[in-house]
Amino acid sequence: VLGEGAGALVLEEYEHAKARGAKMYAEIIGGGMSSDAYHITAPDPSGSGVVLVMRNALRDAGIQPEDVDYINTHGTSTPLGDGAEIKAIETVFGEHAAKLNISSTKSMTGHLLGGAGGIEAVASILAIQHGIVPPTINLHTPDPEINQALNFTPNVAQKREVNVALSNTFGFGGHNTSVVFRKLPAESN
Repeated sequence: VLGEGAGALVLEEYEHAKARGAKMYAEIIGGGMSSDAYHITAPDPSGSGVVLVMRNALRDAGIQPEDVDYINTHGTSTPLGDGAEIKAIETVFGEHAAKLNISSTKSMTGHLLGGAGGIEAVASILAIQHGIVPPTINLHTPDPEINQALNFTPNVAQKREVNVALSNTFGFGGHNTSVVFRKLPAESN
């Protein structure tokens, strides 16, 4: 389902924002990019490009998979895309994958195409700010092939302290991006 919308983030150095008394919502601590170039419209079913991008983002952030609380997936509700992303999450996060909150905000907004990454980043930051993970709505019959121990935050938002969130955004041709956000210390604002 296509949607319509856009989101924007204002990026500013911490010291500059603090000096001018700006309200700060979160810190970008890392990002990763990869390209699997598997097919013009289909992801590599093994999830190899997604594994690479998430590992790149975690390495850039200087954190371990166990430090992540929430993943805002690319989650287009397609068997190929969702299957590859879930395989990649299980590969990168191992046993910790079952402790994560995972959701796709596209379930509520539709696919915003070029605007999707911005909106999903905002949703990830709001999860950090408010301690509420947005749901994956209309998830009534999970695919039996998918690990049922994973928490896809079905249908209802869940309260949870989110200190670190990872947001995935993928594009046609196999370009993949992951951004890692972290809660700021209370004294930052």
